Amino acid sequence: MPRFKFFLSSGNNPVREGDFVWLTPIPLSRHPSVRTFEPDSDIFINHGDYYTAVRNFLQRDRYAIITQTVSQYLHRNITADEIEEIRIFLDKHGEFYHPSKVEAVLQAVKIPFVLNVAVTDVGKQYAQREYRLLKRLNTQYPDSFIPKVYALDSVFTKMDQVETRMFLGEWFEGFSEFHMSLDPSDGKRKIIVWDHEHGNFFLTPHQTMELYRQAAKILTYYYNVLNFEQIFSWHHAAGDFVLTCQEDDIELKLVTVRQYRSMYENTIVSESIEPDSELIIEALLVFFLNMAIKMRIDRLDGVGDIVWSDDVALKGILKGFFEALALKPEISVFAEPLNDGFRQHLLSCSRADFFDLNNAIVRTYPSQAPEVPVIRQHLEKHVEDLYNSIRQLEKV
Repeated sequence: MPRFKFFLSSGNNPVREGDFVWLTPIPLSRHPSVRTFEPDSDIFINHGDYYTAVRNFLQRDRYAIITQTVSQYLHRNITADEIEEIRIFLDKHGEFYHPSKVEAVLQAVKIPFVLNVAVTDVGKQYAQREYRLLKRLNTQYPDSFIPKVYALDSVFTKMDQVETRMFLGEWFEGFSEFHMSLDPSDGKRKIIVWDHEHGNFFLTPHQTMELYRQAAKILTYYYNVLNFEQIFSWHHAAGDFVLTCQEDDIELKLVTVRQYRSMYENTIVSESIEPDSELIIEALLVFFLNMAIKMRIDRLDGVGDIVWSDDVALKGILKGFFEALALKPEISVFAEPLNDGFRQHLLSCSRADFFDLNNAIVRTYPSQAPEVPVIRQHLEKHVEDLYNSIRQLEKV
């Protein structure tokens, strides 16, 4: 049967049963410095509990999960005895998941997957929902910018006292997390890519514009213009988007879908009857403006102060949005393609219209959300820059 080996983040940090790391608790979030352990309310598991639960998940039913997934990946049937090793790299810690990179090794080939592990009640609810949503969206949409998923199950650990829930999914090999950071060479804020294999690097202005273009295109691609469903609760600060870079070209993926629902949940939309054109345009405008605001928010180096992107983001956001809109199927209530009609609608809006709409959107955010003061500080200039960018729109 396959041998299991355990690591922290990379092969340079092995973890062995019974050693110091094995016995220490896993961090509770990606911000451990601001989160204290509360023994009366928090769930405590150590690294050994975590690795044991992962091993039990992958061993279940004679390694059925991993053998079926590797078979699907290789497009041929394999058996458990063909897998020489299973390597578990505990990658990072989030508010809901503690994901690992799982490597199945056979015939000197390493096949990577991601295993999202949840230990809290909230995290377990997210895991159940996200697995279902990823499966649904990968079935519903022909192109895929999100991970495929393969298996979901629960495993008890710590003498059967703590339930963990985990699902196995596609690992985007060569993709890295990115965040805004201060470039020490000139003191300016730029996008830094956390490339653990080749070393961190800053994006050029062109690559940065491309990043925002692709992120906006992905979110708009999954926006349903008829029932207003969209991907919710994504955050740059959480590392939800990842990228790979080849010379000047970048490619983006979205690694998580926490929620997918309509912004008008109380509006009844029949599956057989298209909503009227005014409602479609209104909903699309709210989606676009909300996305444009949230796209510009990050935390410095992923965990620091909340920061606001510079104006290069807007050009990318507009371009990516209209590229995805052009891919939407024709809608009978419009005499022209949706992207052309919506472009004309944007051009008909005044500065005051945009300012009022953006203010109304920000008022719907939780008042205590830490990003709200930063958004309000930049909102007036954001609206002015957005208005001017829209005036310069060209056909995509």
